[in-house]
Amino acid sequence: MRRLILPAVLAALLTLTGCGGDEPSSPRPGAGVDADADLDLPTGDADGVRPDCPFTADQITEFVGQSMVDQGNCSFGDGKGVALLAVTTASRLAGEVTYDYQRQQADEIYQSVTDLGGDGKGYLAVKDIGAEAVVIGNAGSFTITLSSFERLGAQSDGYEQALRRLLDALPR
Repeated sequence: MRRLILPAVLAALLTLTGCGGDEPSSPRPGAGVDADADLDLPTGDADGVRPDCPFTADQITEFVGQSMVDQGNCSFGDGKGVALLAVTTASRLAGEVTYDYQRQQADEIYQSVTDLGGDGKGYLAVKDIGAEAVVIGNAGSFTITLSSFERLGAQSDGYEQALRRLLDALPR
């Protein structure tokens, strides 16, 4: 009886994994395999274009009132490892897809969240040690985050004012 158990288990495993069959198994979608999908994605214009970083370290320094260093990939720091400002860019379409989730998260994380008026959609969120703004417009989608700016946190509206200066300078 024991001699029959091992071959039966192996046969079952081969059957379950598709090994040893007469027909070749069909490829599953993955790397290098085309999968059929019924996605209706918009094409053309600026919907799929990811904008470049809109700022330089000198501009960021001017907007936040503190010397900042370019750390690459649209990230700027104070050179001491404390204050950080990052700009994430995406296409307008990508921004639209993630906006509702970002807005919901901001409501949970920040003390104050204000919707921005004007063209496109966006919000500005502030708490005592940081801030975030998301703007989606014709030029693309921009998420700006600031954290640990001593000077901005010391003023009641320091983060909000710095973010508004940054937002005013974004491409339209």
